[in-house]
Amino acid sequence: MSTIFGEVPYPIRSDLDEATRKAWEYLGQPGSWWTGSERAAFVAEVRVARDCRLCADRVDALSPISVQGEHDTASDLPAVAIEATHRLTNDAARLSEKTIREWNAAGLTDGAYVEIVSIVSTVMGIDAFCDALEIPLLPVPQAEPGEPSRYLSVKAVDDGAWVRMIPPDGVGESDAGLYDRIPGPRVPNVIRAMSLVPDAVRNLLDLLLPFYLGNLVHPEAGNSLDLGQIELVAPPRIRCQRVLLLNDRAHTQAP
Repeated sequence: MSTIFGEVPYPIRSDLDEATRKAWEYLGQPGSWWTGSERAAFVAEVRVARDCRLCADRVDALSPISVQGEHDTASDLPAVAIEATHRLTNDAARLSEKTIREWNAAGLTDGAYVEIVSIVSTVMGIDAFCDALEIPLLPVPQAEPGEPSRYLSVKAVDDGAWVRMIPPDGVGESDAGLYDRIPGPRVPNVIRAMSLVPDAVRNLLDLLLPFYLGNLVHPEAGNSLDLGQIELVAPPRIRCQRVLLLNDRAHTQAP
């Protein structure tokens, strides 16, 4: 069967194939704060980070900042962006607000940081899907020309988190419908925390709905696993994707 994943020996649901195709193409397009070439470079950087020797030593250390050195790298991205990518990929649970502020001081804006979170979580989720099926990882997406939009919602507010967020009751006209696809009466902080870059929310939902939240949105579809079962069997890298989003105060406030 031919899919974005190539020739695979078993059927892959069409909605999963289409969601992956859309997300992967999006990774190569200019974003809000990074060009298409830079975003494609982040994909390669996430993958080399998985086997980075410095990251491995830091994960084993009592404190990551106690271990100095240089990352194994696959790009010429700014040093602070490489550091953020490797930390998010390998040790997100020990990030702190102090770390984010240090990255700010080194030139990484909050918007650029949120976009990196979006890219890292997308790559980790899709790569984990490929690993689970024992099929090759997708090739780094082809970069499209163009400049970042540098769009920043004027409706994003300081809600006591590490980055500003758009409140559910304060979505502006430019981002109308941003949260409309979320099942249930509340907007989880795991999603709100991406809202400084609204396109990151849209991309996150494009993947979460078919891969993770489908039973909540379309219970009539009769998917084999419910949400609890998905959480139980999710491999560590999938759980890490949730951790890197849930870790900061933006995501640990009451949902």
